[in-house]
Formats: sequence, C-alpha cells, structure tokens
Amino acid sequence: MARGAALLEPPLEPDILTKAARQAFPLLRLAEAHLVGSHLNAAKRHARGALELARARGERGHEAHALRLEAEIAARAVPPDAERLYRQAVAVAAGLGMRPLEAHCHLGLGKLYGGTGDRAKAEYHLTTAATMYRDLDMPFWLQKANAGLVAAQ
Repeated sequence: MARGAALLEPPLEPDILTKAARQAFPLLRLAEAHLVGSHLNAAKRHARGALELARARGERGHEAHALRLEAEIAARAVPPDAERLYRQAVAVAAGLGMRPLEAHCHLGLGKLYGGTGDRAKAEYHLTTAATMYRDLDMPFWLQKANAGLVAAQ
C-alpha cells in the first residue's frame, strides 16, 4: 500500500496542483492510502486538509467522510479524540442521510468502546451498525459488525 500512496502523492504536490487535487475527494483517498499503510502523520495531514477544504466549500458529504477518517486515524493514536470525531461524523452523516457512512461510524465507535472495555457502549454501537448494515443490504460490513459483537461479549 505504501507504493499506492506514493503513486497518489505527486499530483498533489503544490507546484503541480491540479484543479481536481484542490478538492477534498482526492485528499481523502490519499489519507486512506496512508492510513492503510500505517503512515499516520501523512494520513492525518491529508485528512485534515480534506476536512478544511470540504468545510471551506460547504461540501458536507466530504466533511462527514473526512471526520470519519480523522476518527479512524485518532483511534490508532489518541482514542479520546476518536470518540469526538466519530460523533461529529455521525451527526453530519445522519443529517445528510448518508446511512452507510453513519453505519461505518457506529462500527468505529463500537470497536473503540470495545477496546476501552466499555461493553455496554460497544454493544450499542455495534448493534446499531449491524442493524443499519442489514437494512442497507451490506453483508460484508454486517459480518464485521457481528464479529465485533461476538468479541465484545
């Protein structure tokens, strides 16, 4: 995955910045690539840039995705920040009717609480995610939520 992130970086360099790269979406993809490659500082930098661009342009959907991504990054480094960011992402996603993203945020919160030992909150968010995934016919993610529920018990 490091190679993939390296392929995404050059178009985003300031001296060759394209119109597309000045938008939140490519920065979100780059941040995700860095997160998968465990390059947390780079992931955080690009996610923060995407969030700032999305907010400046009123791109609420990209804002919700950026908040969830920042929460995923924070969950690996600073869990208290992750909770706040997930909750913000849930609020934005729910307000926009972005149910798959909202479900992903509940899954993230469930995993986060499971890691801290707060079983009741973990089960609540994992059950919420599982219900949403079932309603949305997302079997791959439903399995992940159900596996989280088993682990939380």
